[in-house]
Amino acid sequence: MGVFEELKSRGFCFQGTDEAELRKLLNDKKGVRFYVGFDPTGSSLHVGHLLPVMAMRLLQRAGHVPIVLVGGATARIGDPSGKLTARPMMTIEEINANAESLKRQLSRFIKVENNSAFFVNNADWLCKIGYIDMLREVGTIFSVNRMLTQESVKMRLENGLSFLEFNYSILQAYDFWTLHKELGCELQMGGQDQWGNMVAGTELVRRKCGDTVQAMTIPLLLDANGKKFGKTAGGKNVWLDVNRTSIFDYYQFWRNCDDSQVAKLMRYFTTLPLNEIDLLVDKNINRAKEILAAEATALAHGEAAAKEAFAAAGTRFGFADPELKLATTSFIGKVSPAQADVPELAIDAAEFAAAPEGKILVSRLLVLCGFCKSNSDGRRLIQGNAVSLDDVKVADPTTALGAADLASAPILRAGKKNFRRLKVK
Repeated sequence: MGVFEELKSRGFCFQGTDEAELRKLLNDKKGVRFYVGFDPTGSSLHVGHLLPVMAMRLLQRAGHVPIVLVGGATARIGDPSGKLTARPMMTIEEINANAESLKRQLSRFIKVENNSAFFVNNADWLCKIGYIDMLREVGTIFSVNRMLTQESVKMRLENGLSFLEFNYSILQAYDFWTLHKELGCELQMGGQDQWGNMVAGTELVRRKCGDTVQAMTIPLLLDANGKKFGKTAGGKNVWLDVNRTSIFDYYQFWRNCDDSQVAKLMRYFTTLPLNEIDLLVDKNINRAKEILAAEATALAHGEAAAKEAFAAAGTRFGFADPELKLATTSFIGKVSPAQADVPELAIDAAEFAAAPEGKILVSRLLVLCGFCKSNSDGRRLIQGNAVSLDDVKVADPTTALGAADLASAPILRAGKKNFRRLKVK
């Protein structure tokens, strides 16, 4: 199977400029440079942003070269695609800080060694060209009549579209032209709502230098309720930033996905062979969910963090395949429940009886767990927002627990890697 066929079979292809040429480009040519853009409208990506990232990873594994574009300039304009109203304007300082944050997050997914990928910011060229120069260079190429037919424009005309946002398509097209000219970029990928902007880019390249380049969109990912994928049951975004979504909650988001979504999500967010995915879903849907959650968490936060989340969730809620009967190529297939057991701290009931009001300070419990050397160190950990009990932050350094509080065997955590299950012996 060529990489283009794999993209299609995994569901990444929604629309393309020329399927035959895309197939030839990606299957027959080595080291094709392609780009995907991300506007830094926030300080973190959420899981709804990850579909094009996974497509980039798949192409990079096939030997092609991703160009990751962070839109430090276009974020100042605002993309009207898929939006009913204009985005709030951000300061330049906010945009620059967000751009650096997104670059760090995306570098977890895309390998950058030995020029295997490029990270660029369109502020490096768009912010240096004058308005009159831009109009003279590309203004005659874009037809207003044609721009008005773009879905991203049409759906906003009823609610109002500013001239500022109307220019977004031209700027995105100019990005493609610049990347083609400077880096030899031959393909742009993005969400299906970007189609009009992407086609504008292919046309600009053709008109400027006569070259043919390609564009391919990725389908909009919806959850089982037909809403945009990437939100919890409570409607909150699931972020890659651990300060906004804990690693355990990130794991549980994937682990709790709807049964009807599992096969699709595994095709998108794991590299497991397609026949293995079908077998796992058919034989043990909950084991498939565990593997999906572990693989997705490992991508965002590393295998060690994924194993810890797998251990904590399995110990609390049960393991789907405790005897490892179902074969898998996933790394989590080598982690048995015995290996995954959360370490315990059993506290003598006499200690509670001797403590004031029968309760032991959490700062003291941190010392007993070996997470710090003194109660004062424990209080500093709590004040630093680094301590949680069953993934609920402990905010008050005077918090104390009694023997009854340990009846459910809660998990005490300090930082990302230290955790113990608390019990009374």
